[in-house]
Amino acid sequence: MLHMQSARGEIMVRINLALQGGGAHGAFTWGVLDRILEDETIEIAAISGTSAGALNGAALKSGLIHGGRSGARENLDWLWEQMGAHTSDLPHWMHPWMPNPGMVSKSVEYSVPFVWGEAFGRMMSPYAWGPAYRNPLEKLVDKFDFDTICSSEGPQFFVGATQVRNGKIRIFTGDKINTQAILASACLPTMFQAVELPDPKTGVIEAFWDGGYTGNPPLFPFFDQSLPDDIVVVNINPLHRDEVPITPPEIQNRINEISFNSSLFRELRAIEFVQRLLGQGALQPGSLKNARVHMIADDALMNELSVATKTVPVPSLLIQLKEAGRRAAGSFLEAHKSDLGKRQTADLREMFD
Repeated sequence: MLHMQSARGEIMVRINLALQGGGAHGAFTWGVLDRILEDETIEIAAISGTSAGALNGAALKSGLIHGGRSGARENLDWLWEQMGAHTSDLPHWMHPWMPNPGMVSKSVEYSVPFVWGEAFGRMMSPYAWGPAYRNPLEKLVDKFDFDTICSSEGPQFFVGATQVRNGKIRIFTGDKINTQAILASACLPTMFQAVELPDPKTGVIEAFWDGGYTGNPPLFPFFDQSLPDDIVVVNINPLHRDEVPITPPEIQNRINEISFNSSLFRELRAIEFVQRLLGQGALQPGSLKNARVHMIADDALMNELSVATKTVPVPSLLIQLKEAGRRAAGSFLEAHKSDLGKRQTADLREMFD
């Protein structure tokens, strides 16, 4: 959907951004957003995020309102510096000599502290900490500017979380987004205590877990007719692995990936079904949203990584993930920018064949 003109008189295209969760691998999304923000002909109309995607989305929206595109890039840099990506410590020319991502992942995965931590997490509930418990992300999220994040200005913003009692997705938006909503979206139940806050639909105090179980990220908020048809999904969980996992870490890792991709597959299948019905004339044009899906990913890189590097943010790897995200977004824009607002670039039919 064409919208208006940029300051240079170029036609702008409006998109929705769907930001997947994946712990520290969300640094890939940081890079994707950094590259997209460089293009002044792309307007971000709405953002949907889960877990790390919610953190990235919050930093993106707040930065856009405070300082435009450059403000958003600076805010995203700040967020990931808080996570351990010390961008100013290493000259750019040295980045190619950083450790291989796959080797980093294996070294973390088989390190004694990680193995012990995994075993400890399977035997001990996060509730066993009693009064000493505190969500480690809380100090960081408390620093967010929720006046801008909840503002009606800028892109619409949707945060997904899973209600524990009924297993349904809940979308926090507008003034319902606060520190607890973001923490709920990123609440892995084996690591963190469930986050309790009012259900945005019922108002009843409920417990919430990570939104990735039910919407990673949620796409249905983009079906509002006031939003553009183009949905750009930033995918950080590999959709496909060639080799069958055989070791315990490999099996656990693939279980994690399948679990956190299942909700995305479900929504993409629904979109493809509606597209088919509209194409066959079985539905009246305009009766349902005819969304166009695009995907930015680097499955080759993500296949080298594992759940270990999702939970342990390695500074050098965060920088490499950012650069990989920038490259992936640059390649997507070079190949498909002219398709935005016109045609879908993700082959959903082949995906579900």
